[in-house]
Amino acid sequence: MSNTATPAPISLTEHNIKVLLVDDQRIVGETIRRMLADIPGLEFKFCSDPTIALQEADVFSPTVILQDLVMPGVDGIEMVRAFRANASTAATPLIVLSSKEEATTKAEAFAAGANDYLVKLPDKLEIVARIRYHSNAYILRLQRDEAFAALEEQQRVIAQELAEAAAYVRSLLPAPMEGGSPVPSDWRFITSTSLGGDSFGYHWLQPDTLAIYLLDVCGHGVGAALLSVSAINTIRNHTLPDTDFAMPSQVLSALNRAFPMEKQDGKYFTIWYGVLNTTTRELRYASGGHPPAIVVSAGGDFHRLDLPGVIIGAFSSAQFTDATITLDPGSKLFVYSDGCYEVFHPTSGMMTLDQFGGILAASGSAKGLDHVINEVQEWQDRPEFEDDFSLIQLQV
Repeated sequence: MSNTATPAPISLTEHNIKVLLVDDQRIVGETIRRMLADIPGLEFKFCSDPTIALQEADVFSPTVILQDLVMPGVDGIEMVRAFRANASTAATPLIVLSSKEEATTKAEAFAAGANDYLVKLPDKLEIVARIRYHSNAYILRLQRDEAFAALEEQQRVIAQELAEAAAYVRSLLPAPMEGGSPVPSDWRFITSTSLGGDSFGYHWLQPDTLAIYLLDVCGHGVGAALLSVSAINTIRNHTLPDTDFAMPSQVLSALNRAFPMEKQDGKYFTIWYGVLNTTTRELRYASGGHPPAIVVSAGGDFHRLDLPGVIIGAFSSAQFTDATITLDPGSKLFVYSDGCYEVFHPTSGMMTLDQFGGILAASGSAKGLDHVINEVQEWQDRPEFEDDFSLIQLQV
């Protein structure tokens, strides 16, 4: 469920019918001018010198060109080709006017790029009808091209804004903690769209107490990202009232009160929140409808920290409970979003949580999290993820 802003409506330029007549006979120019004089909004320009016709067209920007086929010193067919080769008139409708009714001449004119052919001087009703037809089609083309250009610009601006928003979301993520830290950490974050609904973090509550959390907002796009950022900042900045952030169940209860679905455009999120005491290696944790964290022992065995809990924001009366576990030295704690393992292969089917646990257990210190990503991509037989891929690893 995305919540992108509606772009401003595209305003198209109004175009008048503009007729450029190229003919060496001034009497023809005057006759055509009178035929068109009573058409509201129509602009008419007469060019009696074919050698400057291209320049006149560049300045005038006609919606239709009427061109005589027989003029002294100029090959009419070559002039048609010149209009077609000229950038500003390459697509402008061109009606050839000729005293010749020969099929061969007509064929040559059309082959050179003419759109229509009239034997001059035509009846007023006929020439007006053809001018309207060709001009209206050309004006629609101009407006279509203008709309496409405006749409491309809107898309460019939106893409830039989404990129800036994605960069901001990524800036909120914590830096990996190096080997000198009491709890070395690493993570991977791959969004399935420009903006996803996942976010995560960890920060020290006390010198030996680390809060760890990962949340997943339903849907993707701007709306999901805004809720995700709001919730993660609330946790990071400890702005939930009457909440002990060392007690995961209290944090989830406070989040449930702070972000009800009815005030978040129907959006909810899942979250895993844990607090690790690095001295005792005791981990206290709670889940709000989130996949269980997975612990991999130093020997390579894994087990899931299953704990029931409802999604955040759906039920105002929801209750959350804490669980505790003491982690063995050398264990790894993995916290992740469901996009890491809910992947599908046409023949292998959906990956199970235990299969994902096996991948985590096999990642080892040498292979690392990139191995996990590669294994999941190989399982689904393609590099792209349908959902956001968020994975935290902490070494105890």
